[in-house]
Amino acid sequence: MTTRARLLGVCLLALYLTTGYGQEGKFSGPLKPMTFSVFEGQELSQIIFQFKADPPAVTFKLTGETDGIFQIQPDGLLYHNRSLDRETRAVHRLQVSALDAQGNTVEGPVPITIEVKDINDNRPMFVQPNYEGSVRQNSRPGKPFMYVNATDLDDPATPNGQLVYEIIMQLPRVNNVMYFQINNKTGAISLTLEGSRELDPVKNPSYNLVVSVKDMGGQNDHSFSDSTSVNIMVKENIWKAPEPVEISENSTSPLPIKITQVQWNEPGAHYSLEVKEKPPTFPFSIDQEGYIYVTQPLDREETDTYVFYAVAKDEYGKPLAFPLRISVKVKDVNDNPPACPSALTVFEVQENEQIGSSIGTFTAHDMDEENTVNSLLGYRLVDQTPTVPRDGLFLVEAYSGTVKLAEQSLRKRDAPQYNLTVEVSDKDFKTFCHVHVNIIDTNDQIPIFEKSDYGNLTLAEDTAVGSTILTIQATDADEPHTGSSKILYRVTQGDSEGCLEIDTDPQTNAGYVKVKKPLDFETVHIHNIVFQAENPEPLVPGVQYNASSAATFRLIVTDVDEAPQFLQQVFQAKVSENVARDTKVGNVTAKDPEGLDISYSLRGDKRGWLKIDPVTGEIFSVAPLDREAESLYQVQVVATEVGGSSLSSTAQFHLTLMDVNDSPPRLVKEYTGLFFCHPPKAPGSLIFEVTDDDQQSFLGPRFRFALGSESLQSDWEVSGINGTHARLSTKHTNFEERVYYIPIRISDSGRPPLEGTVSLPVTFCKCVEETCFKPAGHLPGIPTVGLAVGILLTTFLVIGIILAVVFIRMKRNKGQNNAGSARASEVKPLRS
Repeated sequence: MTTRARLLGVCLLALYLTTGYGQEGKFSGPLKPMTFSVFEGQELSQIIFQFKADPPAVTFKLTGETDGIFQIQPDGLLYHNRSLDRETRAVHRLQVSALDAQGNTVEGPVPITIEVKDINDNRPMFVQPNYEGSVRQNSRPGKPFMYVNATDLDDPATPNGQLVYEIIMQLPRVNNVMYFQINNKTGAISLTLEGSRELDPVKNPSYNLVVSVKDMGGQNDHSFSDSTSVNIMVKENIWKAPEPVEISENSTSPLPIKITQVQWNEPGAHYSLEVKEKPPTFPFSIDQEGYIYVTQPLDREETDTYVFYAVAKDEYGKPLAFPLRISVKVKDVNDNPPACPSALTVFEVQENEQIGSSIGTFTAHDMDEENTVNSLLGYRLVDQTPTVPRDGLFLVEAYSGTVKLAEQSLRKRDAPQYNLTVEVSDKDFKTFCHVHVNIIDTNDQIPIFEKSDYGNLTLAEDTAVGSTILTIQATDADEPHTGSSKILYRVTQGDSEGCLEIDTDPQTNAGYVKVKKPLDFETVHIHNIVFQAENPEPLVPGVQYNASSAATFRLIVTDVDEAPQFLQQVFQAKVSENVARDTKVGNVTAKDPEGLDISYSLRGDKRGWLKIDPVTGEIFSVAPLDREAESLYQVQVVATEVGGSSLSSTAQFHLTLMDVNDSPPRLVKEYTGLFFCHPPKAPGSLIFEVTDDDQQSFLGPRFRFALGSESLQSDWEVSGINGTHARLSTKHTNFEERVYYIPIRISDSGRPPLEGTVSLPVTFCKCVEETCFKPAGHLPGIPTVGLAVGILLTTFLVIGIILAVVFIRMKRNKGQNNAGSARASEVKPLRS
């Protein structure tokens, strides 16, 4: 063995021992098929495994794809003598045999596989040093238009061979906006949304990109990278919306008719037409060359404009770009005659209208396009019926359709209506329309009363309101049932109090005079009434109302005895409840229409608090008043006339009593269940509530509380909680098991204040489940336990004596019966 071999053996043995290869079963073992993984690029003389063989094997032999790299020691130590390269050979297939001393194979050969694991020892490289590409403006964002490609010799199944692409520079970069993007895994380059919108070959015909590629997924500081230049030409987009198309309606040309074309930037696109709201019929189609056709005749009056969209899709059905808007306008032809506004047009005109006055505007319609020669209409009057008093009374303006009075003023008595025939024409059609003109009567006649004086009428002053007292009548020669002939009546003199009103019968124009307000003999007993008859419509100029439209009559009112009348129905007064007796608390006043004296009296004075002066109506108190008993005291006041018919009337007198502080405070209820459990474990408290019958209108605390005796202050304490509640508290726990009666002084906040003393019973008792327990005692009329036992024993004794007596008597009676039977048996033989 050479010195070098010995040195190598020593090194291997040292490495073998220091790296743990001597552990049986993990780094050494019997000769059998095995697979090992070894990282490429490791230093030489790296031990892989030590094989062992039983005698007579004394050495090992290595064959196969050793490439001069793998060797085996006689003791079975397998190693490689220089670094591996996965890119040269990724898998080495070896065979190991065990030999005896004569070189004969004892075991094997067995297959040994060495898998070379990759390390990142190769940098990625672009396939081309630079790339050229082109893109159309307005292309769909995200759709690739070119690819860049890089390779890496490292294992693509590991991060070493995982490549990531990135655009690191765009020139020019407008407004710091990126127009291009790249798929970091595939290297596909496409437009961003901004690029799709803003690329313009006129502004910038080309762009240069610097694209980088990194291995290790681009996530490692030790990754390798490469870069390349990409030159992109921007081409004009031919996917553009065509100019709007015009098609004449009702065309007779053979269908379909080619009307326009759209074209995608590249061949192979699939075209279709879409509409937002699909009509019942869609008269357009598109072929795969992008030509758009109209497929059926169009009618402008049905649809004057069509808007739809052309769509280009790829072979997978995905849109290649935004849809294009296609606009088709339907050109009008004169295919519609003029149409009358209605079957009959009716106008009205007043008689005596001035010549040249407009009666109305007659407007016909044409369904052809507006503001064109096809819809320009002309008007001409061709007939007037009747022709009285002459023909040609009317004319129609040629282009406006306005009907005017052409001759003398009209009179209704000549003809109440006229029928006109109007010819309406456009450049190709004529239509005849009918107009009806009604002559309206004017108010040129005044109402005239049938008589000018309706004489005298006598009524009692108590005649019921709403009574009809007189019927008046005027007539009008104007057209019946119009505003010119309707008559309205009004009183112009003699009724300053407004006691009368007049209703008009709409059919006969009769006027019904009614009582609107009560008549009053004492105010006015004779009314000289003047009526005026008028029309609701104004008279024509030159005509005026005169004396024929007026009439008179005299109304005489007779006296009726009436009851006194109070000046008001409710009299109100207000006094304090503590006023002295015989204090004036109010007064009432009534008057008799006939001027008689009045006597006053009270009714409903149920408490006997008041009296009234029968002459003056003054009301006085006659007893103490009490607001707490009744705060609003209501009585009736009766006014009776003295003499005459002794008629009377009533009114209400309401006396409001104002409160004074005359009621001391008191407990709101009787407190009988207040208790503390005995013996008390700690001081406690109880809450109680007080009230006051007086009206509380003061501010501040309502009640104040204090103990009724100073001697209680060492044991008890009382304090207010709010305006109505207080707390009674114990100061210690040394209380006896009994009832304590605690006096408490309560003062109110009146002016002056009143004070009252109440007594609160508080029990200290044994408690069961937080409830006061009271053992049953000897109640009156109920015997004690001893007495009850004595009574029970006595009862049993009496019952026993009675039973004994009964038993003895029964025995005695039985003995007597037996003796009698014996004597009877002795007598019988003697008888026989």
